[in-house]
Amino acid sequence: MTAELLESQTYLPDEHEQLASVASFLDAHHRKSGDSLRSRYLLVGADEGEQIELPESLHKVLVQAVAALTAGKAVTISPTMPKVTTQQAADLLGVSRPTVVRLIDAGELRCERIGNRRKILLADLLAYRETRRQRQYQAIADTSVDIDENTDPALLNERLKRIRKQLAEQRRNSTGN
Repeated sequence: MTAELLESQTYLPDEHEQLASVASFLDAHHRKSGDSLRSRYLLVGADEGEQIELPESLHKVLVQAVAALTAGKAVTISPTMPKVTTQQAADLLGVSRPTVVRLIDAGELRCERIGNRRKILLADLLAYRETRRQRQYQAIADTSVDIDENTDPALLNERLKRIRKQLAEQRRNSTGN
């Protein structure tokens, strides 16, 4: 494997007809078998009998790349180490590096210290991101209210005040203040 293959590469959506046929093939098999990969997916070479079965993880990458390219989006493949720095973690989470350090200090993110550097397992970071995303969705659901024509504005205002107080209390408890 060359060093070039280990660098980030961005692929633009071209060859629309070929992409459309691949997307339609994948879509037909998804409708037929759902999310389970009962089917075998093979990578076939130019020579007779030259083929290898694709692992499930690689199949998922292919499906996601094809979906993005057929939607007219570019796809970037960026090989990363299984451990990331606090700055890389911050970039992935969309927060500042000091925020990542606070998450580590609060015990919300695990890290490994190498000298004076902190390294975070990529799997742990992705799990934290998913947990955080689920908490955010739940907070949105908890704070949403159904409003119709008969809703009394004063009662609605009171309910929203209670919700804001509950959220503030939860934030205080989670930060230890």
